Amino acid sequence: MFNFYGAKIRQLLMFRKGNKLYSIFTGTCPKCHQESMYSNKNPYILSETLKMHERCSHCQTKYKIEPSFFYGSMYVSYGVGIAFAVAAFVISYVIFNGGRNVAFLSIVLTLIFFLPIILRLSRNIWINMFMHYSKDLAEKSKSENA
Repeated sequence: MFNFYGAKIRQLLMFRKGNKLYSIFTGTCPKCHQESMYSNKNPYILSETLKMHERCSHCQTKYKIEPSFFYGSMYVSYGVGIAFAVAAFVISYVIFNGGRNVAFLSIVLTLIFFLPIILRLSRNIWINMFMHYSKDLAEKSKSENA
């Protein structure tokens, strides 16, 4: 019984501020984890899916390190899209015993439906590969805002 709760606690600790997974899945600033990088938190408003703030209002981190910085996230997007496609295939073909046509259709619909999430997740992974959490910066920004 203790091992079950211990595993759950460790799992929850992975998504605390200060961890890259927190920034990747929440879309917050990779340096301070205080503010969303995106101007609109809802990725399904398609005209604003990729609109980002220029800088973090808490720590002043510039998100575009250089011009065309996020072109590299296209490579990450390919991998994330493959992960979503494999999950759709396993669910439709293996678990529900659908045919090849059903599996193909489920993959296409999954990729279309989750495209805004895949795009944002790819950008979050890409920027977190180059920027790292700074506890000092996060505490500094908290004390300045208090």
